[in-house]
Amino acid sequence: MRTKDYADVAIKPPILFLGALLLGYVLTLWFPIGPGLAQPNGLGLTVGLVFVVVGFVLAVFPARRFRKAGTSVVPGEPSTVLVKEGAYKVTRNPIYIGLILIYFGLCLVLTSIWMLLLLVPTAIVLHLGVVKREEDYLSWKFGDAYRSYMNQVPRWL
Repeated sequence: MRTKDYADVAIKPPILFLGALLLGYVLTLWFPIGPGLAQPNGLGLTVGLVFVVVGFVLAVFPARRFRKAGTSVVPGEPSTVLVKEGAYKVTRNPIYIGLILIYFGLCLVLTSIWMLLLLVPTAIVLHLGVVKREEDYLSWKFGDAYRSYMNQVPRWL
């Protein structure tokens, strides 16, 4: 029987992404591969910044929707409302998609192959250690309403 009224995630997503960026930065300094840290050409810089901006929008506006609904956006705190409006009509995880896009854009801007390679394990940890655990919690908390939402809206895209 479940006793915790929150998603017992393995790691907070911002810490996961910041940790991967930091590890990628260190690996880039110690074992450089590619053009060198922060050496993008004009196209790489422009495309990277576009990804960062789009990711930021996808992360911030859905988070504001949580606050407007009166529930916490922080994994590890109780959810009081099932948010299904805005970007949540298209995907169940717009904030995490936004974080992935920000991370990818920073990989381009910082021209770090290591950071880019770390995106794969970071996404796996996000999926297994955060998203799946949140889904289990929300299924427990909201029951059929959440399961119906899961059937109507894809997890990612």
